[in-house]
Amino acid sequence: MTVAERARKDPPYKLLALDGGGIRGALTIEILAKIEKIIQEKLPEKNGEATLSDYFNYISGTSTGAILATGLSLGWSVDKMRKFYHDSGEQMFDKAFFLKRLRHKFEAEPLKNLLQKEIGKDVTLGSDKIQTLLMMVMRNATTDSPWPISNNPDAKYNDSSRNDNNLNIPLWQLVRASTAAPVYFPPERVTVGNKHFIFVDGGITSYNNPAFQMFLMASAEPYGLNWQTGEDKMLIVSVGTGASPMANEGLTKDEMNLIYNATKLPSALMNAAAQEQDFLCRTFGKCLSGEMIDREIEDMCVANEGSKCAGPVNPKLFTYVRYNAELTREGLDKLNLKHIKPENVQKLDSVEGLGELQEVGKAVAEKYVDETHFDGF
Repeated sequence: MTVAERARKDPPYKLLALDGGGIRGALTIEILAKIEKIIQEKLPEKNGEATLSDYFNYISGTSTGAILATGLSLGWSVDKMRKFYHDSGEQMFDKAFFLKRLRHKFEAEPLKNLLQKEIGKDVTLGSDKIQTLLMMVMRNATTDSPWPISNNPDAKYNDSSRNDNNLNIPLWQLVRASTAAPVYFPPERVTVGNKHFIFVDGGITSYNNPAFQMFLMASAEPYGLNWQTGEDKMLIVSVGTGASPMANEGLTKDEMNLIYNATKLPSALMNAAAQEQDFLCRTFGKCLSGEMIDREIEDMCVANEGSKCAGPVNPKLFTYVRYNAELTREGLDKLNLKHIKPENVQKLDSVEGLGELQEVGKAVAEKYVDETHFDGF
């Protein structure tokens, strides 16, 4: 199916949302591997070679999730995504020259070159190489606003008659913009029509977890898709990169200086945004799986007796699953990963912890990803 055909298809609709989180995207990949295996069993006509783009109609991502979403929407297998992170992790986090580190920790050029090589320098957001609807989030620092951008053919700024048609923007550049986390990477300058904008990481918005925003872009009238909603009409699968509550438990107020805040703020915003989007999805959707959000909200899953999941909407607007890991000592122990130290997997740039992140992702997939979550879709 072409993107236009997917945009105008009848329900059911399958949507996949991928969080930001730097190199912790390696964790996400192992969860996606289990989902891909389930999809291959649901699509036997593909002879075991089905990719997630064969199943999901709409894929979205922020930051590292934008890299994953783009690759998957191009038809890449999960194994190809895994190889990309394994082979390119150190290049993606190439330390900047010492004096430049006063502005950013890592160089942009290695990641830019990787994206151009793997995606294609001339491939645009409107390319027919993209097999699904694709959305990614960045922050426009020039206009001080979040920019969730998609290849929806019916979107206002994707009109071919417009000079500032978003579909003409190079795809690699949008991915690079979405991954330009302040402190970590320099911003990306993007030309749209006759205007120039400075973009930074979409994690510095409310959409580091883009799940609920993707739902709105699929169903709200201004976005043009107008997909039907309902528990049996729409499935949203949201995959995280790991959460680190109480990661700074021993923090003192004297430690919270300018350098501390500059390095910790991106991660703090990402965690808060991911939790808010998750909570919205569990409130308006029928949640089949997801770890406890907090002790007051609990998990809101319909499978758990006594779970508080009524919410303001009944019946629910979609079916929802959330797969993620808690990267604390308690969370890792719960996954039987007592040999992994939390500090090895909590950082956004801990390339040396790639193997352990993969272990965490596999453990989450084994414990929480269930084929019944996809029944009816």
